[in-house]
Amino acid sequence: MASDKELDLRVRALESLLIEKGLVEEPAIEEIIDLFENRMGPHNGAKVIVRAWNDTAFKSRLLDNASDAIVEMGYEAVQGEDMVVVENTPQVHNLVVCTLCSCFPWATLGLPPVWYKSAPYRARAASDPRGVLEEFGTVVDEDAEVRVWDSNAELRYMVLPERPQGTEGLTEDQLMPLVTRDSMIGVTRALNP
Repeated sequence: MASDKELDLRVRALESLLIEKGLVEEPAIEEIIDLFENRMGPHNGAKVIVRAWNDTAFKSRLLDNASDAIVEMGYEAVQGEDMVVVENTPQVHNLVVCTLCSCFPWATLGLPPVWYKSAPYRARAASDPRGVLEEFGTVVDEDAEVRVWDSNAELRYMVLPERPQGTEGLTEDQLMPLVTRDSMIGVTRALNP
């Protein structure tokens, strides 16, 4: 396996070659890097979740029309897909998968983790969701329903995790680290403070 230094050299060589051949312009590369490093990712999704926890009117809009509510916060789908947000409650635990490939809401969750794209996760999330949840350390009460949501090219799902107990007095900055990418996929819960 190549070291980080070797990978960095390869990337720089490829960038130079693409620019030299006129296949891409340097500002385009900088724009793509900025997009992936700063403008999309799970920090965006966490901001959406924290706002929903703190603002009941926004939460209603988010659950009613997630695409519009997320755009309202300044995050737009990278691939033009619609969004649906499903809420975890004590009675229902939601789990997101893409059984066909790895459709994922990049604007709010970033790039999909390797395990999300793996065939075993995709198959088992659909056939044995409780087993998958247990492997992630998430035990769902026997009397609670587990719902599996299958993302696709036109429609992506994100989970609104339950707000951890005892966080009512926390600020947005204190709540943000409690919301993880995995809790917005549903394989885990939001972290306790």
